[in-house]
Amino acid sequence: MKGVNQILIGLSLLTITSVWLACNKPADGTIPPYNLSYGDSILYLKPSGNNIIYPMEHRSGTYTAFPEGIEVDENTGAINLDNSETGLRYRITHTAPDGTKTEAKVVLSGITFTDKFYHLSTGDSIAPPVYNASVNRVLPLSGSNFDEGNVANGGGCSVRTDNGKINLAESIRNGVFGSPNPRNDDKIEIEIKYRINDGSGKSLNKLKVKLYWYNTMADVPQYLWDILNDRSSQGVFLRGAIQSGTEITNAAAKPRPPCVVIIAN
Repeated sequence: MKGVNQILIGLSLLTITSVWLACNKPADGTIPPYNLSYGDSILYLKPSGNNIIYPMEHRSGTYTAFPEGIEVDENTGAINLDNSETGLRYRITHTAPDGTKTEAKVVLSGITFTDKFYHLSTGDSIAPPVYNASVNRVLPLSGSNFDEGNVANGGGCSVRTDNGKINLAESIRNGVFGSPNPRNDDKIEIEIKYRINDGSGKSLNKLKVKLYWYNTMADVPQYLWDILNDRSSQGVFLRGAIQSGTEITNAAAKPRPPCVVIIAN
């Protein structure tokens, strides 16, 4: 029934849009420019489970998104939050039959971590979460909970349950890589389940984070540099010519899982 209801909702939206266009068409018969919008720039998971968000107005054509990680229906533009990576900013593009492109940017509410080298020898050992795709946004802590089910901490990754911060030095002591004495290119992917007291109504959310270990910067292999350099610069650091504020347009860019790279010396 859920699938049938979603189809009926989509058809209803198409009907409403057609009526709206007919009533708002200028006297000369031209169609006004498309204002692609989802009603808000930040979209939240809902406890009700109704996590498919449609554009405020539908137009014929196709919908695509960048970067990877978000599920968008190419015909309706509907975003399925349940099947998307939250905590990131995405660009939705509508291409009309005549080739005209219209864009909108949305943030799927949640947390992520920046791709970064953490140098333990200088005391740089705390990885803080980034909320709603911006380091400037304040993460609501009162009433929020991180590492629900104790999955990350149970595996040795020290995640603060009250603020989501990862203590990397403590994680090493806990043997997160399988031993308190990790070796070059040891890596592990951990999952953090969490609930934030915000517009999501404490809906269960989750993300995966990849931890890497190297003795020195010289030990970091080329494949890892390639991963980092292929990502957009929003919330990450890159080696090379790409600077903060620019955007990679390679549709194959994969922002997840974030890479937390631990350097001993």
